[in-house]
Amino acid sequence: MPKLLLLAGLLFIFTPTDMQSQEFITVQDGQFIRNGRPYYFLGANFWYGINLASAGEGGNRERLLRELDQLQALGVNNLRIMVGSEGPDTEPWRMAPALQPAAGIYNDTLWDALDFLLSEMGKRNMVAVACLSNFWPWSGGFAQYVSWQEGSSIPYPPPAEGGEWLKYMLYSARFYKNKAAGAAYLAHLEKLATRTNTYTGVPYRDDPTIMAWQLANEPRGMLSPRAYRKWIRESAAFIKKRDPNHLVCIGSEGNTPAPTGNHFRKDHRSKLIDYTTIHIWVQNWQWYDPHRPEQSFDKALQKASAYLDKHLRLAEKMNKPLALEEFGMARDGDDHSDTASVAWRDKYFTAMFEQVYELARSGRPIAGCNFWAWGGEGRPREARCIWKPGDDFTGDPPHEFQGWYSVYDKDASTMEIIRHFSEKMGALEKAIP
Repeated sequence: MPKLLLLAGLLFIFTPTDMQSQEFITVQDGQFIRNGRPYYFLGANFWYGINLASAGEGGNRERLLRELDQLQALGVNNLRIMVGSEGPDTEPWRMAPALQPAAGIYNDTLWDALDFLLSEMGKRNMVAVACLSNFWPWSGGFAQYVSWQEGSSIPYPPPAEGGEWLKYMLYSARFYKNKAAGAAYLAHLEKLATRTNTYTGVPYRDDPTIMAWQLANEPRGMLSPRAYRKWIRESAAFIKKRDPNHLVCIGSEGNTPAPTGNHFRKDHRSKLIDYTTIHIWVQNWQWYDPHRPEQSFDKALQKASAYLDKHLRLAEKMNKPLALEEFGMARDGDDHSDTASVAWRDKYFTAMFEQVYELARSGRPIAGCNFWAWGGEGRPREARCIWKPGDDFTGDPPHEFQGWYSVYDKDASTMEIIRHFSEKMGALEKAIP
């Protein structure tokens, strides 16, 4: 083949989008970098992606592809997904089926589903923040690792009858001092770091579709902060040794209003943790009352803005980027129906997106945000029900009342806000030298 024709053929095969998708996201001087330029994003929490991608029980690949296309059309290019879920599938209030239904035993259909999800995200130039486990019970998480090793029963929090959040959290935090539970967790990390995607032929460690490995969803130190921070360092080191290509983050909520054994600066100061995260929950933290929005919204927004600014200043001192990776608001009046008004949520999303954008535009080290949570085409069996296998996956995890925080594909006003600010973040990425 003549050289010019060969060159033309290569340019046809490797389009700019394809070449861009081959770049890992890195951190340089407190800034995310992709393709030599600052990387900003407006993303979504899409935790159920692995289950929706399944060719087996609970999966719906046609819906998955439609939702990925819709998110792409909205400019949402960063998805926070679960890549670890623990069974058994008979336990209540869980993602089911689980990737790991028993200790060290895996559901091959779910491995295939994760491969498929990542391959389809890669085709759309999306990246994944891959969450490895969970402090909370809705995916099994730390409590299940403890239960497997101790043979003890998990003291489930609400909606379990008589459940207590504190009792559950103290049980889950036993994970940090249980060496066998920690070893089982690391064995799962080993599986992920050494896996090769069956659809692309690319090892996970070499796949730039994965932006970051996240140690867990909202881990809390509770009464064992030193053991907690030791777990952070050792887990991050374990990943970095096997996969030096990807970023590592904790999945932290930040310094929550109630003491949880977390310390934002100490938790994130290890050089093995590449960037910082926070979550903001104005209703859960009793800052916002959806039944009294006129009286509570403005104060809640002020507290949310202050929470973000406080943690951003701490991230600046550590010279690390910050991502606001969870925030959401109930539909008006705390109505869980998919047809309920979302006027207050739209006002909240607009304000938070605008704050993130303006901070980024001013040069502060905030990279973007992921709203909670994409529910797409899913709908609850009935408003305020508890999820069970066979129901649609929505943005609300199985232990929460369905319809609480989900952003559905028919929420036109909210999606227009998402589209508008994703365009602004994208323009910012192109404008900053």
